[in-house]
Amino acid sequence: MSNSSAAARRVTAWLIALAVTIAVVAACYAWLDRPIAFFAHDELRNAALFAELPKTSEWFAALALIIVAVLGLRGLTGRPLSKPESVALLCALSLMAAAAVKSYLKFAFGRTWPETWIDNNASLMRDGVYGFNFFHGGRGYEAFPSGHTAAAFAVVTVLWMCYPRWRPLYSLIAAAVVVGLVGANFHFLSDIIAGAFIGASAGWIAVLMWQAGGADVTGDARRAIDDRGGKARG
Repeated sequence: MSNSSAAARRVTAWLIALAVTIAVVAACYAWLDRPIAFFAHDELRNAALFAELPKTSEWFAALALIIVAVLGLRGLTGRPLSKPESVALLCALSLMAAAAVKSYLKFAFGRTWPETWIDNNASLMRDGVYGFNFFHGGRGYEAFPSGHTAAAFAVVTVLWMCYPRWRPLYSLIAAAVVVGLVGANFHFLSDIIAGAFIGASAGWIAVLMWQAGGADVTGDARRAIDDRGGKARG
């Protein structure tokens, strides 16, 4: 398959995923968000475990800054990065990209939260407020998309592609964040779906861009070196 046809297939796949995400978000907004939020409020919100689970992704942002700083200084030596270092850098950069995108989208959509928990914000549970307030701004209007989910899926997607043998663990991490956000009623389901798409897109694109530069972080590094050596000898 030529590079151009492979690129076209990837773009098509991403656009299809975007269309599916929009459709699922719309369906959740119309039929699922409110029933799930009321159930979480009445039956699950007092379970402390749910509030703790999303904190898994809160460490990612701090680690991303440290990784970029350390590997940035490391880059001054001029030595190439190893595969683990490259993957760590990709995780950090994809998380930062996802965080930037979700911040702009939060302002653009201006969605209120399920619960009142920040700056006396209007919410579905306390005020019956539900919907989008486009370009409103303010912390009480930042439910959509979910930043915790975007961060978790950005990191998990990079790891999923680069170290596939640990995919069950990555699935557990992503599931813990999602279950915690829903169970604690921090987000509507559609917020989480949108955040997952943003994070997964950031991670996937980051890996593809890295590979486009000639570095293979998904394959076997030793095999890649042997292949290059064989070409040189040939």
